[in-house]
Amino acid sequence: MQNDTAVRLPQQRGSVASGEPAAPTREHRFDIDLMRLICSATVMLGHVGAQFIHATGNDPANGAGAYWAGHVAEGINAFAVPLYFAIAGWAVLVGAPPRDSSRMWQRVVRNVVPLFAWTAVYLVWAWLRGRNDRPMTELAAGSLFGSVQPAYHLWFMYTYIPITVLLAFAVLIKAGRRPWGLGAALLGIAVLPSALTTATEVTGHGMPSVAWGFSTYSVVYAVGGALLFALPAGVVRKRWPLVVLLPLTMAGAAWYNTQVHYVLPNAHLFVAAMSVCVLLLVSRVRVPEAWRPRLRKLADAALGAYMVHVLFVEEIVGPLASPDLSGPVAGLLLAALVVTVMALSFATSLLWGKLRLRRLLG
Repeated sequence: MQNDTAVRLPQQRGSVASGEPAAPTREHRFDIDLMRLICSATVMLGHVGAQFIHATGNDPANGAGAYWAGHVAEGINAFAVPLYFAIAGWAVLVGAPPRDSSRMWQRVVRNVVPLFAWTAVYLVWAWLRGRNDRPMTELAAGSLFGSVQPAYHLWFMYTYIPITVLLAFAVLIKAGRRPWGLGAALLGIAVLPSALTTATEVTGHGMPSVAWGFSTYSVVYAVGGALLFALPAGVVRKRWPLVVLLPLTMAGAAWYNTQVHYVLPNAHLFVAAMSVCVLLLVSRVRVPEAWRPRLRKLADAALGAYMVHVLFVEEIVGPLASPDLSGPVAGLLLAALVVTVMALSFATSLLWGKLRLRRLLG
């Protein structure tokens, strides 16, 4: 989730003093910044919509207006997590490939520290509000392995971080490096589930479930996203078919969520098609120069806004999402709440950025 939105470009001229080729410069990809903002905002839309669905017990008979408003939001939301993986893949493979293991460990730390800092915040907040369903110590121990209740939105970080390590491991090997530490970390992730299972069988004590790792779909989104983001400008000449296909995939996601099973899997064809449409529509879009400083500032705050937004969703949206709302009222209220959650989340993240707490809080 770190801001690696620059791609190396070769210099045309060598160093005057030494005759050596100059170090490559970086072109900042403002379209990637824009994508990060879109993904962050869309996740918030989905989580606000989920509160409306939960208010009805996921049953239209308990409130059709809130039910359908929530599911429309959830249908739009489906591409966000896959594109987070795509951005991660692009950053490691294209935008800012690590030059050595130490650089990659710095990236890992920049993601792990906010992950556990916010896990602690959500645990304490839920405890103060009387919402934890298990003892604090048990929930905290489980979070080390991947049980992220009550910080449910942090689940994907347990996949995101290992994927970046895996891709960096491959990049460094190709570059002739020997990233033993990264390899050991990947091996540890691979054997951890069986190790805990063995510990349970030997001791008779139940061990936490493990979420560290990745599935096929997440790796495909990361590598495929890197490929698509790296396409030169002008390769996708006709975008109107994407504009036509995108709402159809969102309608398909809403249909699946309401008629088949809620929630639509990230590995589903509808999600893959939706993600490709959004990626190709945004990739290489030229951001006006006047917008770029503000866009970059907001993109830097996107991770922090993602981390904090569930607090606002639970405290503001939860009490207001009523099953008794009519369709138009539910839709208007949902839109207003999304704007409110986004504004509060980004404002809070920008505030701690000014306080130089970005490394701790994202």
